[in-house]
Formats: sequence, structure tokens, C-alpha cells
Amino acid sequence: MILTFRFSTRSSARRQGKYGVDAPYVPALYGAAGVGLLAWASLVTVDGRTAAPWALFFGCVALLAAGLYMYATKRGKFVVWEKLLDELALNGDENILDLGCGRGAVLLAAARRLHEGRAYGVDLWRTQDQSGNGPTVTKGNAQAEGVLGRIALHTADMTQLPFESDRFDVVVSSLAIHNVSDAVGRTAAIEEAVRVLKPGGRLIVADLRNTHQYQADLQRLGLRNVTRRGAGAQMWWSGPWVRTTVVSGTKPSRR
Repeated sequence: MILTFRFSTRSSARRQGKYGVDAPYVPALYGAAGVGLLAWASLVTVDGRTAAPWALFFGCVALLAAGLYMYATKRGKFVVWEKLLDELALNGDENILDLGCGRGAVLLAAARRLHEGRAYGVDLWRTQDQSGNGPTVTKGNAQAEGVLGRIALHTADMTQLPFESDRFDVVVSSLAIHNVSDAVGRTAAIEEAVRVLKPGGRLIVADLRNTHQYQADLQRLGLRNVTRRGAGAQMWWSGPWVRTTVVSGTKPSRR
């Protein structure tokens, strides 16, 4: 079987903001492990050859994993989300909510597609989830992208959203809901996302794990056209063993 990687630069040319690194400790650990293992392999030798080939192999794997992770966080996720937002075929007058917006990677990509609507971002601004995370940074990115007037930021828990029901045309979330530590809380986040979604509105969640749970929750809540699909190699966070899955659905229209 041959795996084909298509690493696009389509969206990166337009980005003016600085979006940091998701869970920055992860690639740091991969990189440190890779360098340490390669150093060990070079030091333990017999007749000029390494006596620890396993260290050489796993050191290379760790460095490759760090490289794939950095590609996903600095470029790949932007490419994937450009495609997901394109699929929505927005008119430009929608209200969009981003759960766990961080420094604005998805939030601002959505805002660029709006001319009368507005993109709302909700976050608790934890730096362990994204380096340099904070509302001031997100506003700075919005200014750099030319969309500051099209966004609104809220410090809030995604399990208790500060919005009325049936408010948003689209709700999105990227690599955020898994940060809720327990299954009850993750279900609450999905329920809140559906509550604030307008009838006929679209929900898109991209995450690393718990996506079977999200799919089951959406089906239980009565959403239509619920799908679950892989995001592709662009969002492999170190390799295919840590890949992103996209769950989506449409809230039924009222009769």
C-alpha cells in the first residue's frame, strides 16, 4: 500500500497572524527523545558501528514524529479547515461560533468569509493547550488578518455557553473538546453546541479522540446527516496513530 502526502501551501500564503503551536510540550518531547536516542546510538559503538540499532531507529522515528506534528500545527490544520469551511458554501451573512478558538486559526479563517455576519470565539485561554494562548493575541491576529471588526471573543466554558438557544448558523470546534477531562463534560459541550445552533444549522467538530462519542451524541440529539471521517495526513499529529477525525451534522429545521 502506498500512502500519498499532498502538503498544500494554499492557505498559508494568506495568513498574517501568529498562531503558535498546539500542545507545545508534545513536539518538544518528541524532539528531545529523538536527539537523545541518536546521541546514545552514536556513543555506544563496536568496531565503529552502533551497538544500539534500536536507538538509531527509534530516534529517527521520534524526529520524524516531531516533524509531522510541527507540519500539522503550523500548516496542515489550516489546509484542512480551509476545505471544511469551503464545503459550507457560506453566504457571508452567517453567525459562526468557534468552541475553543485559541489564537484564532479557525475563527479568523471563518471571519474572512463573512461580510455582514460575525465569528464568535469561546475559550478558557490555557497555554498548555496552545502556546501563547490569550484573547489579546487573538485580537492581534484578527487585526493582522483584517477581520477585527468581524469577530467577538468570550472567556467562557464550552460546557456552559453564554448564548441563547438557536443563535448560530454554524458551530465549529478544532482539537478542543477532548481537553474536557470527563465524558459527561464532553457530552455537555456537544449538547451546548447543538442548543445554540439554529435549526438547519451545521456543526463541525475536528478532534483527536472521543469522536465516536460525539457521533453518538449528535445522533441521540436528533441531528441529521451525521458523518464521521478522517481529516487526512495533513492533520497527523506525529503519525497515523494520532490522527484527526471530523464529525459533522445538521440540526433539523422546525416545521
